[in-house]
Amino acid sequence: MPCDIFGLFQYETNKLVRIKSGRLGSLKWTFNTVIFMFICIMMFWNKEYQEHDLVVSSVTTKVKGVVMAQSPDVGAMLWDVVDHSGIFKEKNSFFVVTNVIITKRQKLGTCPEVLSSGKRCFTDKDCEKGYWDQHSHGVQTGACVKFDTTHKTCEVSAWCPIETTKKPPRPALFLAAENFTVLIKNNIRFPAFNYFKRNILPEMTETYLKGCMYNRQKDPLCPIFRLGDIVKEAKENFTEMAVEGGIIGVNIKWNCDLDQFFRHCRPVYTFQRLDEKQSNRTVYPGLSFRFARYYNENGVETRTLYKVFGIRFDVLVYGMAGKFSIIQLIIYIGSTLSYYAVTTVFIDWLISTSCYAKEAQQDFTKMKVESVEARKQKLLCVSFVDEDHLRLVKPSRKKPLQKVKAVATHPKKVARTRALAAVLQIPPRQKAGTELQEMPQSDCPAWCLCGRCRPTDSLQEQLCCRQSRGSCLTTSPLFDRLLLSRVVLESVLLYREPLLDLSEGGAIRNLRHCAYSLYIDWRLEGLQEDASPIMPSCCVWQIRDRYPSNDAGQSISLPHRLIAVRACQQTSLLCLPHAGFF
Repeated sequence: MPCDIFGLFQYETNKLVRIKSGRLGSLKWTFNTVIFMFICIMMFWNKEYQEHDLVVSSVTTKVKGVVMAQSPDVGAMLWDVVDHSGIFKEKNSFFVVTNVIITKRQKLGTCPEVLSSGKRCFTDKDCEKGYWDQHSHGVQTGACVKFDTTHKTCEVSAWCPIETTKKPPRPALFLAAENFTVLIKNNIRFPAFNYFKRNILPEMTETYLKGCMYNRQKDPLCPIFRLGDIVKEAKENFTEMAVEGGIIGVNIKWNCDLDQFFRHCRPVYTFQRLDEKQSNRTVYPGLSFRFARYYNENGVETRTLYKVFGIRFDVLVYGMAGKFSIIQLIIYIGSTLSYYAVTTVFIDWLISTSCYAKEAQQDFTKMKVESVEARKQKLLCVSFVDEDHLRLVKPSRKKPLQKVKAVATHPKKVARTRALAAVLQIPPRQKAGTELQEMPQSDCPAWCLCGRCRPTDSLQEQLCCRQSRGSCLTTSPLFDRLLLSRVVLESVLLYREPLLDLSEGGAIRNLRHCAYSLYIDWRLEGLQEDASPIMPSCCVWQIRDRYPSNDAGQSISLPHRLIAVRACQQTSLLCLPHAGFF
């Protein structure tokens, strides 16, 4: 099939059905108005008309505070900022010590392992020299020594004496740390808009920063926070949390509108606890770690071991900036146009319910929906003179129609042929026209069994009047009187149309058409509506030779034949098929 380049310059549009109804029209505009308001509200509420960019941030902190505590094992202790937060620093976080377990004067040597980390022994054979595991405080020497008055444990090479206290003091030693303050400096940037900002705002002077303290109601923008207030804002108790420690999140949210008219970019602080606070719900609750301070005592290296508990404050910065963008506005409008389809869907559903009469539903469905059935493969109907039934066959692309097996058979009817008997009583006139010349037997195609068929390249046209060898149907006197007799054909034509012009100019064509129609009524009576009749090659050419057409030299294509014979069947005796077939 040649390429139709002009088909590119075409436009197709959907077919619409307009229903003139005041009730449906009002309902449509009500729905459309609600949808429009929803789209506008969501656009301004979520600022869908803006282009957005995520925040990039850096955080630094400065903790201030001093605390003095009294320990039963150590005595008075003074811890300042360096002791509290200088020992533990991470990116975007700071740590404050709230409780401590101290083991003094540890020296390298040998001592019995504590029961909680080692195992009981009775003899040296129970201990393995050089053994250690993740719970050990040192490496076993292979000796079993006395731990207390009733137990023995394996001796280890370690820093002695080994830490024996497991539970932190209660109440916590450094409860006064809740009065510490922290200055959080946060610098942010939105790369897409090249916008910079910090939480210390331009209007904040040095005098203001020295006297301000964050308060959610009174001063929500001050970057200086009291630790006790942070824990309280996170809905936690500082006294309880200080015993084992924990993790508090300081959230800084930057949601900025960079449009000139609505410009707003201020930080919002919120707080929450990030770790599991219930000790009975988790293994290793709280937050703790160990460090040591080394010194020399009488020429021997000695250290003091500190197991500290405290609160880590993680500063989490997140946010988004938005600025008007015509592209984003167009994208949002385009994406929301589909919402209007809800109106169509709802009204279509409403019409199909019992709210409307069946007649209205049928009329609407008929106008709106056009049903097209898939094309089914046509069956072909053939009749052999040596059989008393009709055959239904499927077209084949590999073998002649003569050799295709039938998928079904149907008996012939004779009701209409009886009506033709009266026509046959007319005395035949002398034959006019060219007589059919006998074809030599050697020129017959292989599929021909009557000796009068002509060769053709189309498999669907390779059909004979017989299923087995014998005389051709065209040799029957009835064939000549019924289908070739001009008197009979003219009588049939005039019976249907008394004033039909049978002058020489159009008579041959009408006579030929009438002969085809009579053949179908005669041999293919009882044809089903979904089947197309096919005439044998010998019969077709006998009629065409008697009543030739101007294109007699052209081949008879199968599509034209199917159209023509179907038209013959539907128009009964008077048939005017497609000219291309004839």
